[in-house]
Amino acid sequence: MARTKEFDPDVALRAALDLFWRKGYEATSVQDLVDHLGIGRASIYATFGTKHELYLRALDRYCEQVGGRTAYLLSPAGPALPAVRELIRSFAEDALADPDGKGCFITNTAVECLPHDEPAGRRVDIGLNGLESAIAGALERARDQGELGADQDPRSLARFLVTLAQGIRVIAKRPDPQRLRDAVHHALSVLD
Repeated sequence: MARTKEFDPDVALRAALDLFWRKGYEATSVQDLVDHLGIGRASIYATFGTKHELYLRALDRYCEQVGGRTAYLLSPAGPALPAVRELIRSFAEDALADPDGKGCFITNTAVECLPHDEPAGRRVDIGLNGLESAIAGALERARDQGELGADQDPRSLARFLVTLAQGIRVIAKRPDPQRLRDAVHHALSVLD
C-alpha cells in the first residue's frame, strides 16, 4: 500500500522558495532544504525531483506571485500613469524595507545562474517579459487617455523602467536610500 504524504507540498514549496531566495541556489544544500522544510530527502526527491527542479518550481511560484501583484497594481480604473509611477517607486521602497536584503528572486537568479542555466534563464525571461508587458500595457492606456505624450513609445519606456527596476534591486543589496530615490525620481521624469 502506498504511503500518503505527511506534509503539504504547497507549504514545502513556499518554504523552499523562502530558503532559495535568502541563500541562493548554490549556497543552499539539500541538507539545508531537509532542515528548513522539515521533510526527508526521499520525500523532497519524490515530490519535487532534484534540487534544481525544486529551485525552478520555486522560481515559477515567485513569478506567479509577482505577476499577480504587478497586474493588480497596474489594473485600477482611471488614470494609468499614477499606477506606473507607484509601481516603480515601490521597487525602491520595497528594497529599502527588506531587512534581509533578499532583493528580487528573479534578479538574484539572473545574477547567480545566468548565462549557464538555460531553464532558469527561460524563467528569468518570463518574469522580466511579464513585467515589461504589464508596464507597457499601462503606458499604452496612459497614452490613449492623454496622460502620456502621443510621441512616447510605451514598449521602449517599459524596457527602460524594467532595466531600472533590476538595477534598483541589485543596488539595494547595499541600500543607500538617497541613491535609490534619486534614481527613481530621474527615471520617472521621462514620463512627464
